[in-house]
Amino acid sequence: MPCDYDADPGRYRLGMQLTRSYLAAGTTSVYERIWQLLPGSDNQVVADVGCADGALTAARPAARRSRLLGLDTSAVLLRTHPVPAIQADAVRLPLRNQSVTAVVAVNMLYHLPDPLVAIREARRVLAPGGVFVAATISRSDSPELAAVWRPRRSTFDAEDAAALAGAVFATVEVESWDAPLITLPDTAAIRDYLVARQMRPAQAAGAAAQLPAPLTITKRGALLRCSD
Repeated sequence: MPCDYDADPGRYRLGMQLTRSYLAAGTTSVYERIWQLLPGSDNQVVADVGCADGALTAARPAARRSRLLGLDTSAVLLRTHPVPAIQADAVRLPLRNQSVTAVVAVNMLYHLPDPLVAIREARRVLAPGGVFVAATISRSDSPELAAVWRPRRSTFDAEDAAALAGAVFATVEVESWDAPLITLPDTAAIRDYLVARQMRPAQAAGAAAQLPAPLTITKRGALLRCSD
């Protein structure tokens, strides 16, 4: 899947804003759920691979004192990530063997031509008893948009994510979601949602005009918790 975070960071931020603004009331965000899946000890060290500008940090519960290290290839997004943060590639993590208690990768492994390389890197840096948590979308995400947009087939879709992770980790627990989670209130919000999915603005405006508003979007994907 193309990666344009340095060239167009506004597209990524627009998508994050839309989710925050229009997520169904009472829904636990993927970042909040990840914190529930991570070990709870205060001496935990979490490597957030593909951290962008810090959504996982922002979702950290006030009571959690875990140390969190952000890693991303995007220098632009890292400028607004809380320290510590390092510009680094998921396939060559600048971390010692067995040096962290958790590795998190949210919606980023599908940017890689071979996500297995990054999954093996995650396992390398995990201390004994550590966990790897990854999230990704389904090939049938946002079906209400099928007339104008469909997710691209990627190297790490929800449909094959567990098998890929299972090639590296002994235990892979999967939580899937398939529910009407986002309601876009008007045509402008639908257009922005399409832009956030890498549709050109003019094309997105034309496509949004073809769809009814408000429009409730079904989100489909998977969250994996992996360990040995």
